[in-house]
Amino acid sequence: MAKVYTDKDADLGVFKNKTLAILGFGSQGHAHALNLKDSGLKVIIGLYEGSKSIAVAKEKGFKVVTTAEAVKLADVIMVALPDTKQAAAYKKDIEPNLTKGKTLVFSHGFSIHFKTIVPPKNINVIMVAPKGPGHTVRRQYVEGKGVPSLIAVYQNPGKDAKKIALAWAKGIGGTRAGVLETDFKEETETDLFGEQTVLCGGASALVQAGFEVLVEAGYSPEMAYFECLHELKLIADLMNESGISGMRFSISETAKWGDVSVGPKIIDASVKKRMAATLKDIQNGKFAKDWVNEYKGGYKRYNALLKKGEQHPIEKTGAKLRALMPWMKKANIKGAQASY
Repeated sequence: MAKVYTDKDADLGVFKNKTLAILGFGSQGHAHALNLKDSGLKVIIGLYEGSKSIAVAKEKGFKVVTTAEAVKLADVIMVALPDTKQAAAYKKDIEPNLTKGKTLVFSHGFSIHFKTIVPPKNINVIMVAPKGPGHTVRRQYVEGKGVPSLIAVYQNPGKDAKKIALAWAKGIGGTRAGVLETDFKEETETDLFGEQTVLCGGASALVQAGFEVLVEAGYSPEMAYFECLHELKLIADLMNESGISGMRFSISETAKWGDVSVGPKIIDASVKKRMAATLKDIQNGKFAKDWVNEYKGGYKRYNALLKKGEQHPIEKTGAKLRALMPWMKKANIKGAQASY
């Protein structure tokens, strides 16, 4: 069993008289920045000129400077930019201002592992990756709790990289919950695999397919929505709280029998085979190469596929039914993202 690091294993004193910079003020960036500031640390924000996030960061009480200036001023710099935009920002603003003894922090290993960024050997390169979205990282911290986090060390010329990673994890509340050590390769490849085959890609496709089968068989879209999407959260929450066996303990015998006897026919050996092929594409760099090319080509296929998803009949049915649920927190996701 891997060692779990907690508050007692980390020392915020590592950052005494140090300046921490967060480049970007999106989901993870704003959460890390606010939590570190509330932990008593000196934090500045680096943004490109004209960024919509400048006003948001200033309103939260941060000193905001250009990306290049932030790298110059800071001892420890978190690159909290989208994966596809990190390489250009690195070449233009980060690399020219990196000097010996500084530390680069990432919350995901994509750019380092797939070498879209190749840092100089005289700086520390670490990862601190909370296993939750930014708003959860922030909310848990404010409530006096934390989100379990991963740390990794890629380069350690200063011989203090792990201490810095643990201190950063403590500053954002991660050590309150528990921190595990991994490496950039493992974090990147497992994270991409999970997103693509289970959590996002797999779940979305499964829900849409189930909805389509019921509607095509003549059942109402409303019933299809309830059975294939709405109740998914209840099952996911039960799994999250007590594992698959714990979830099964909480459902009816009929549901359990359907689960264990029919589930493996739906997600069968052929699905696992395609999952393995997906993992291979991640491991050999094909996915990363295709994704970088998609970005360079102006996101044409990406935007077309997203638009197609937005036009799926389940979206219209869901919007109508969610309006009948006053207890459910409604989120204007697009508006929230645009504010960072």
